[in-house]
Amino acid sequence: MDKLFQILTRISASLVFIILVATAVVLYLTAKPAIEEFGLGFVFDSRWAVTEILEKPAESPAGSSAIPASDSASDTGVRTVDTATPADEALVIDDIDSDDEFDDDIDTGEESDSNTREIYGGAVPIVGTIFSTLIAMIFSIPIAMGVAVFLSEIANEFTASIIGTAIELLAAIPSIIYGMWALFYFGPFIASIFGGSSVSLLVAGLVLGIMVLPFMAALSRDAINTTPNVLKESAYAMGATKFEVIKDVIFPYAKTGIIGSVIISLGRAMGETMAVAFVIGGIFKFAQKPTDATISVPVVLANNFAESSGMSMHALFYLSLILFLVSIFTIYLAKYFFLRKQS
Repeated sequence: MDKLFQILTRISASLVFIILVATAVVLYLTAKPAIEEFGLGFVFDSRWAVTEILEKPAESPAGSSAIPASDSASDTGVRTVDTATPADEALVIDDIDSDDEFDDDIDTGEESDSNTREIYGGAVPIVGTIFSTLIAMIFSIPIAMGVAVFLSEIANEFTASIIGTAIELLAAIPSIIYGMWALFYFGPFIASIFGGSSVSLLVAGLVLGIMVLPFMAALSRDAINTTPNVLKESAYAMGATKFEVIKDVIFPYAKTGIIGSVIISLGRAMGETMAVAFVIGGIFKFAQKPTDATISVPVVLANNFAESSGMSMHALFYLSLILFLVSIFTIYLAKYFFLRKQS
């Protein structure tokens, strides 16, 4: 039985590893055309679905309206012939069949599809994700630590059970409900205080902070509860105040679990989609101030995936790969802080 149990646990661990590797491989293979097309510059480019002209018609020399024959003949089959009279010029079209479509292109000067390409860059959603997550952490960490300490060290058992249940209920609320509430009530309230629009980077960050607060508070509370009573009682016996016990005894002992809760909440905030999609604005523009609208990586994926194809689809998978790698790195940090030995 013991051998069977070991085999099952190894199979379970291997299955999780296979799923992780398969996800990374699929993301990379689908994003590969975009990676080859845009390279690392994708991370720093702020353009999305912008048409770039690859070749521009050569300009005529000053004082002459004639098109150089060497340039035009190679591209469009058009060459120029200067007549005896300088005021008159003629276009002689050879090497191609003359038709209405070609004449229209000559008259309007429109660029052909071969002379343009679509440019995609992830700088705006990446920066939006970073700053919305940063706002969420700044807002949620002090409140979560206060709630955890209150439940563990200050509140009586009855009060702690009620508030603890409320925190667990907050964690169970679907994110789309947070988004609807924020769009119609919380966003206008924040806009009335700080100005700007009811959909903005600030509102998105605060909503993310509210969403991750229950997870952070619950995990931090559990970490604080692991502090042995003998350590706290010894500190009280030496004349330490409650604040000193919390600062010098409880936090140092539970710091691994507390830091881990913060990192896990950070990973959840970076990957949140629906609540942020309601209130961040959804525009490809850097936010000049917190009350401006912008966009994040998960929102780009949610808003554009259904109607994307070709290079736009590959660009979305490139963004997904970036978010995946950042999430894996965050989880690695969380595991490191949870499993490392106490120094």
